[in-house]
Amino acid sequence: MAGHSKFKNIMHRKGAQDKKRSAMFSKLSREITVAAKMGMPDPDMNPRLRAAVNAAKAQSMPKDNIQRAIDKASKGDGENYEEVRYEGYGPGGVALIVEALTDNRNRTATNVRTAFSKNGGNLGASGAVSHGFERLGLIEYPGSVGDEEKVLEAAIEAGADDVESDSESHAIWTAVESLHEVAGALEKVLGEAEGVKLAWRPNLKVDVDEGTASTLLKLVDTLDDDDDVQTVWGNYEISDEVMEKLG
Repeated sequence: MAGHSKFKNIMHRKGAQDKKRSAMFSKLSREITVAAKMGMPDPDMNPRLRAAVNAAKAQSMPKDNIQRAIDKASKGDGENYEEVRYEGYGPGGVALIVEALTDNRNRTATNVRTAFSKNGGNLGASGAVSHGFERLGLIEYPGSVGDEEKVLEAAIEAGADDVESDSESHAIWTAVESLHEVAGALEKVLGEAEGVKLAWRPNLKVDVDEGTASTLLKLVDTLDDDDDVQTVWGNYEISDEVMEKLG
């Protein structure tokens, strides 16, 4: 089990403005619909759907929106989205994995490629960078649930593999097949998680300087702003000092 980490830098998110909130709800609805179509439309019987619903609740998405997305899937309404993964390099050779849900592969590929090329990066072939990451389960809690020791103890008891904590958050890592079992055990001790999902964890992280970080975060934000993109994972680490300079 490992300790402190600036985990929040692995997946950069901008502040929650109203526009971002609306876009976020749209992405959460898309994930709920896909999860409900792929399995049972009941969160208790469908781990992926349960994770998607929990993620939506953590972002204060209204219950009506959540139910509408599930109903849409169970009636066979709405678009058919497919999961697509893109891999590439950002400024400074940073490795990035972009996960998308799309109803038009050509549109999404063009948008992602353009985002990379305009922001100092280049899109690679499938498998170009994923060998430098591990596919794992990730359970996220806010720092307010308890100190590092309390969360570490709960995680060990629940069967997790690793924990990374800082003052703002706790990231609990598990094997893919153990994710929902561990999440269920943790919920009894720590309450409902902010996020339960499959994730890409870098084997090695790259420290980036101010100049690289500025362009890199523009690239990540451009990708994140695309409706089809669900998540952007990277192997970069940005120090608190650099983040402060960037404002």
